[in-house]
Amino acid sequence: MEEFLRQYGPIGIFLGAAFEGQTAVIVGGLLARQHILHLWLVLLSATAGSGILDYLLFVAGRRFRTHRFVVRAQEQAAFAKALRFIERFPISYTLTFRFLFGLRVASPIAIGVSQVPAWRFAVLNLLGAIIWATTFTLAGFIFGEAVHNVLGHGHHAGRWTLIAAGAIIAVVGIVWGVRYLRGRRKPVARAQAEA
Repeated sequence: MEEFLRQYGPIGIFLGAAFEGQTAVIVGGLLARQHILHLWLVLLSATAGSGILDYLLFVAGRRFRTHRFVVRAQEQAAFAKALRFIERFPISYTLTFRFLFGLRVASPIAIGVSQVPAWRFAVLNLLGAIIWATTFTLAGFIFGEAVHNVLGHGHHAGRWTLIAAGAIIAVVGIVWGVRYLRGRRKPVARAQAEA
């Protein structure tokens, strides 16, 4: 199990940071605390996953700002909310949007639609990704330290940390799945009510 995590953990953290969010990064911090992965590798994977995806979403927003999909997205409440914040606080918003629940995917697209220059977004995106990755990696690392303090420093503590990491992933996955299914049912219910 540890060898599998050593080989594929950085890829999982990269993809998790890009598509899921902080849970994969926290688990990466736990694995670093267990000396299964190097802390710098977790930080690099999380920063790259978050930064690359968000930059691609920015480019998509900039390139396709007149496309009907993006125009339709601009009509949604989260997107409009993100645009208002971007116009008022472009630097601080670009640095912190990863921490705003529900605006993670819409934000880089909205910034792409806005007037923020691409070079400025690239610099702020990298800095924001570093801040975000460091925050959640260290949260996992510190959580791993707390588990060690509770369970001791023996071989069993490592197993319990991995079990705790698995439990966190399972709970977040279930919550995300339920929210996803609820979100998909609302348009269907709305369409049936209109019909």
